[in-house]
Amino acid sequence: MRVNFAFDSAAIALDQKPALRQLCRIMEEMDIKLVRVIGHTDAVGGAAYNQQLSMLRAKEVTRFFADECHIALERLEAVGVGEQFLLNSGNPKADENRRVEFQAVS
Repeated sequence: MRVNFAFDSAAIALDQKPALRQLCRIMEEMDIKLVRVIGHTDAVGGAAYNQQLSMLRAKEVTRFFADECHIALERLEAVGVGEQFLLNSGNPKADENRRVEFQAVS
């Protein structure tokens, strides 16, 4: 599952919130101990800026989980990877590269 973002934004769009709420339910049902929230960007702009933006995206989703779903922050790890792992490497500016992905760690 992934959540997409608008260009140059870390704000969670309204149409992405149902997917996040679904993930909250899954986390509760499966008793997942730790979820890594991994922020990504497209390749527009500088690498340092994209690194920062990707971390902001991950932190925004982590904040959503804590505030909206009451998931303890100890169960969430925000990671920003910038433009390192493009989902669509054929089009580095593609919308789908601007995303947050999730990894169950334990």
